[in-house]
Amino acid sequence: MNKMNQDELYMKRCLQLAQQAEGYTAPNPMVGAVIVCDNVVIGEGYHQGCGEPHAEVNAICSVKDQNLLNKSTIYVNLEPCSHYGKTPPCAQLIIDKKIPRVVIGMGDPNPKVNGKGIQLLRDAGVDIIENVLLRECQLLNKRFLTMHTKKRPFIMLKWAETQDGFIDILRTTSETSPLRISNEVTKTLNHQIRSVESAILVGTNTALLDNPHLTSRKWSGRNPVRMVIDKTLRIPLDYHLYDESTSTVIFTDKTVESKENTTFVKLDFSHNIVSQIVDYLYQVNLSSLIVEGGTQLLQAFIDTHLWDEVHVETSPIVIGTGVKAPKVTMKTVETKWYDENKMVIGVPVV
Repeated sequence: MNKMNQDELYMKRCLQLAQQAEGYTAPNPMVGAVIVCDNVVIGEGYHQGCGEPHAEVNAICSVKDQNLLNKSTIYVNLEPCSHYGKTPPCAQLIIDKKIPRVVIGMGDPNPKVNGKGIQLLRDAGVDIIENVLLRECQLLNKRFLTMHTKKRPFIMLKWAETQDGFIDILRTTSETSPLRISNEVTKTLNHQIRSVESAILVGTNTALLDNPHLTSRKWSGRNPVRMVIDKTLRIPLDYHLYDESTSTVIFTDKTVESKENTTFVKLDFSHNIVSQIVDYLYQVNLSSLIVEGGTQLLQAFIDTHLWDEVHVETSPIVIGTGVKAPKVTMKTVETKWYDENKMVIGVPVV
């Protein structure tokens, strides 16, 4: 096996390790590290949560014979940090441990690092290999990358529609049940997605008609921050969104005192509220957002060009009339089938 194939192999392992903490590191990135000596893995580790030791620290600590470090290679999918934050700089630790070679998947876009970690290592005489499996590393940390390059959260749009392009029957009251489009498998999948994203947003009508929980209760893991637009505070106080079970944000034009688990955020509804919501998420360090509806809200994000990924589930059901699904131009990157329902994942057309 040549050196490049070896580097890619061990970088894939870094990505596997990093993925284990999905949903727990935000707003930090997911990072894995592997230490290899004479083609044998002698240490592994990953960043397990925000404020916890970084991947490099955990990998180095896992090496039983520390004397082997001075002839080893450390693989890490993100540039080692060079600044003091909640933990000391990993680049300096690598230098102190006299690790002679570092293989890096991608640079760190955080302006506190952004090449400084690599430069610190180079200045100390460490052999650096960069951009190994770059695209895969960027995809893994798409949320972290978006926050630092676009100064906003990674935004995912999600909806389920019928074969003839409707997301629901026409309803005027919550006493009428919504149209069932998703099946049991995709419902569970939706909750799994919620468990790894930072926040989830719905509009007023969706909240009033569906009385949603907006939690990941069908999947083990954390809940996203629930967000709802309610300009005039029409949502009844006995609805699930006010149950204080998890952190919730209400966007309104009223001045309301926040409670322990419910935050009221005043928006200027005479201007574009989508950009105001996105700015708020960035300011409070929420690195990803799921927008689940309804059509008017989803279309507002589409028309404002504030989205990164769209998930559209299509059922074979035909209803003839109802609430029209949003219209989006996208490049399909993945298609999956769950029984008779098709799930398409798309990205903006560049």
